Amino acid sequence: MHPKPTKTTTPAVTLVIDGREVTVPAGTTILEAARQAGINIPTLCHDPELSPWGGCRLCIVEVRGWKELPASCITPVRPGMVVETESPAVRHARRTLIELLLANHPEDCLTCERTGSCALQDLAYRYGVRRRFQGEGRNHPVEESNPFIVRDMNKCVLCGLCVRVCAEIMGKSVIDFAYRGVRSKVTTPFELPLEKAGCVFCGNCVAVCPVGALYPKSMRGKGRPWEVKKVKTVCPYCGTGCSFYLVVKGDRVIGVQSCPEAPVNGRWLCVKGRFGWEFIHHRDRLQMPLIRNPYLFAKVTWPAALELVAQRLREIKERYGPETIGVLASARITNEEVYLLNKFARAVLGTNHIDHCARLCHAPTLVALREALGSGAATNRLAEIAEADFILVIGSNTTETHPVTAIQIQKALRRGATLAVIDPRRTEIASRAHYHLQIRPGTDIALLNALAHVCLQENLWNQEFVIYRTENFAAFREAAMQYPPALAATVTGVPEDLILAVARGYARAANAVILYTMGVTQHTCGTDNVHAIANLALLCGHVGRRGNGLFPLRGQNNVQGACDMGALPDYLPGYQPVSDSKVRSKFSAAWGVEIPDRPGLTASEMLEAAVKGRIKALYIVGENPMVTEANTSMVKKALENLEFLVVQDIFLSETARFAHVVLPAASFAEKDGTFTNTERRIQRVRRAISPVGQAKPDWEIITLLARRLGHPWEYASPADIMEEISRLTPSYGGVSYRRLEAEPEGIFWPCPHPDHPGTPILHQEQFTRGKGRFQPVHFAPPDEQPSQDYPFLLITGRYLTHYHSGTMTRRTPLGFYQENLLEMNPEDMAELGLKPRDRVLVRSLHSALKMEVTASDNLPRRVLFATFHNPDNPINLLVGDRCDPRAHIPAFKGVAVRLERALR
Repeated sequence: MHPKPTKTTTPAVTLVIDGREVTVPAGTTILEAARQAGINIPTLCHDPELSPWGGCRLCIVEVRGWKELPASCITPVRPGMVVETESPAVRHARRTLIELLLANHPEDCLTCERTGSCALQDLAYRYGVRRRFQGEGRNHPVEESNPFIVRDMNKCVLCGLCVRVCAEIMGKSVIDFAYRGVRSKVTTPFELPLEKAGCVFCGNCVAVCPVGALYPKSMRGKGRPWEVKKVKTVCPYCGTGCSFYLVVKGDRVIGVQSCPEAPVNGRWLCVKGRFGWEFIHHRDRLQMPLIRNPYLFAKVTWPAALELVAQRLREIKERYGPETIGVLASARITNEEVYLLNKFARAVLGTNHIDHCARLCHAPTLVALREALGSGAATNRLAEIAEADFILVIGSNTTETHPVTAIQIQKALRRGATLAVIDPRRTEIASRAHYHLQIRPGTDIALLNALAHVCLQENLWNQEFVIYRTENFAAFREAAMQYPPALAATVTGVPEDLILAVARGYARAANAVILYTMGVTQHTCGTDNVHAIANLALLCGHVGRRGNGLFPLRGQNNVQGACDMGALPDYLPGYQPVSDSKVRSKFSAAWGVEIPDRPGLTASEMLEAAVKGRIKALYIVGENPMVTEANTSMVKKALENLEFLVVQDIFLSETARFAHVVLPAASFAEKDGTFTNTERRIQRVRRAISPVGQAKPDWEIITLLARRLGHPWEYASPADIMEEISRLTPSYGGVSYRRLEAEPEGIFWPCPHPDHPGTPILHQEQFTRGKGRFQPVHFAPPDEQPSQDYPFLLITGRYLTHYHSGTMTRRTPLGFYQENLLEMNPEDMAELGLKPRDRVLVRSLHSALKMEVTASDNLPRRVLFATFHNPDNPINLLVGDRCDPRAHIPAFKGVAVRLERALR
C-alpha cells in the first residue's frame, strides 16, 4: 500500500508592514508578505518562480531595530517584525542604487525597444532619478546572429533572471555570469553565439528580462506598447495547450508575448510557440480559391469554387453512392470546425468515412484506454506532473516534442523526484534521467510486463486498489508472471538491475505518473503497448489521484478535440458509437437526416480504397497525407486515382498539388473557436487579425458547402456551433462561450451541465467504465527485424523545431534549424567506411531514399534514426502498410533497412 500523506501545519507569523498587521506562514519572505498584503516593493532580480537571489538590492526595506537595510526578497519574516518599505532611508538608498545602474546604462535608455515596458525606466520615474554618475561604459557587440533573439549586453543590469530561468525552468544552463567587476556580463561558454551554445530559443529569458538587453528580433522597430494590441489565444503547435498574446499592429501579427495568467504554461513557451508564428503572413499563403485547369491552377471566385465542389460531390454521390466519398479532418482546426466537418460527412454526404491524424499517433490510446479505464484521454492535469515522486517516460522525446510539458518534469526533478526514461535513443530527457532503459525497438511489452512481474513477485502492488476497483486481475497476473526480469533483459537489452530499480521506484512512490507518445503507439502492437502501460498503472494504483495518472501527450494542438468532436469513423461526437441505434436517433433528430449505421473507413483504409477505385472523392481539410501517411508511393497512387479531390488548407501543400479544387482557409490567428489540449482542457481561440486575402475560416467554408448541397445551415458564429455541440455531446454539456470567457483557465471535460465544475482528474471515485480492467498482453517479435539483407532497424521521430509536415515551421525562422540527416552509431559508420555528410541509399522492403548520414552516440549499434513527415527527405516512403490490427496505426517505429553508398 502507498503511504498516506501526513498533514503538517505551518506556524503563522504576524508582523507589521507599513503600519498594517500582516499574518503569513513561517518561512515567508518580507517581499512575499508585502505582496500578499498588496504592498509593492520594487525589484529587478526577483521572480516568484525562480530561486531568490538578492542581487539588485532594490527591494531593501527598513526593519525596526536593525542597523542594515536587508533585501526583502531573501529575508524571512519574524514574529513582531516592524517593516517600512518607503522610509526616507530606504528611498535614499534606492535612488542611489538606480543612479548607479543608470551610470553604466547606454545613453539611448529612453529610446530603446523596451521604452514603455522597461522596469528600470519605471523605477527611475517613480523615484525621480536622473543620470548623475558616469560609469566606465560598456562596448559589447550586439549579438544578432540567430533569427530569434537580439542580445545587447550593454543594457544588461545583471539581474540574473535570464541565467536562472535557463537553468531552473529549462534545465539548460546555456548562459551564466562571466568576468568580474565592471567587466561582468551574462554570456555563453567561450562567448559562443547562442545557436552554437545549445540554446533551444524558447525565449523565456526574453520573457523575464526587465530591461532591453534581450529582445525578439521580429519585433525590433515594429511598435511601441501603446501602438499595438494584444490578443490572448492558444498556440497552434503541440497538444500542451499553451496560451500567449499575439501582438498586432495594423491588422498584422508582429510577435508573440508571454501571458502570465496562461493556465497551462504561465510565461513559459518553446521556440515554436514564441517564434513560429511568421507563417501567418508568409508569401505562400493561399489567398484565393484555385481550380485545376487542366494541369495548372487558376484563381477563381468563391462562388465558382464552391459551386464546382458541390456539383462534383453531388454527382459522385448520386452516381456511385455516399460510401465512395471520404473526409479527412484536421487536428489543427477548432473543435467547432471539426464538429461541422463530422456533421458534413454524416448528414450531408451520408458517409461515416471520416478520420484524422490521430490515426497516425494516438489511435491505440483511444482503443486501449477506453477498454481499460473507460476514457481514451489523459487522466490528470499537466501541472500535476510536477507533484509526482516518480516519473516514467516511455517512447517520448519530451524536451523536444513537448518542451513546456517537460518544464513540469524539470520542476519535479528540482523537488527530488526520480525520472526513468524508456527509449532506444539517448535523448535529452534520457540524459536527465536517473534511469535510462535503452530498449531494443519493439520490445516494450516484454519490459512493461517485467516491471509488473517485479511488483507482483515482491508484493509491491496496491492490493486494496486492485481488489476494489479493478477486474480481470487473475488473467493479467498469469500473463505478467511469464516475464521475469532475467528473460526481459534478454529480450529488451535492458539490464536486469535497471528493471528491478524502476519497478520498485514506480511501485513504492506515493505519487507516480507515466508519460508516453508515438514511440509506444506507432507499432503493429501499439494497442497492446498501451494496455501494458495501463496494466502497470492499475496494478500500483497510480490513477484517479492528484499527482498520479497517465499522460498520452498529443502531438498537435487539437488532436484531443478532433477525437472528441467525432472525426473518427466509428464514433460520433463525445465517443458515442455510430453503431448504437439510440445515439443515431438522437443525432438524426437534431440534424434532420438519417445517420449511416455502419462504421466508416480509417484514413489509411480510405487511401487504399482509392487505389482500388472504391473511394472516388476525398475532401481533405488541413491534412497532408502525401507527407504524413505511411507508404508514400501508395498515397500518391490513391490521390492520382481519385475522380475528385478538394483540399482546404492555408498553403498549397504536397497533397493540395493533386487537388482539383483548393480552398484557402484561415489560420488560427484569423478565427474564433476552441481547442482541447492533451489534458482535456477546453480553451478559447480568439481572432487577432482579419483573414489573409480572401481566405475564410473553415467553419464558414463548410457551412457554405452544406448550403449549396441543400442543407440550410445557419451558424452566425462559432459560439452557435458550440451551443449545438453542448446539446448533443454529454461530456461538453456544460461548455459555452459565455462560461469560457468567465473562466479563463478553461473547462475540463467531462463537464455534463452548466453548473458542473469540470473534471481535472478522471476516475477518482470509480472508472468511467465502472471498474478498471486489466488486459493480458504478450510480447511478439516485430514484423520487421534486422536480417542479413536488411541489417539495420530504422526508427523515426521529431526534432525540436519539427512539426507535422513542415507546412508551418518551414515557413518561419524555425526552418533555419530543420536540417534532416540520417543518424547512426559511429561504430556502424566506421564499419561501413562512412564519414559525416556522406550520401547513402537507404533501402527498405518497400522503397529507397537517398540521405546524408551523421554520427550519433545516442543510438545503439544497428539502429538508425531520422525524422518522419519530412518532404525534403520523405522517410515515409520506406514505411510499408503494416498496421496495428485494431487501431489501424502504421508501424513507423521499426523498419528494416540496408545502406548503400550513393552518388550525389
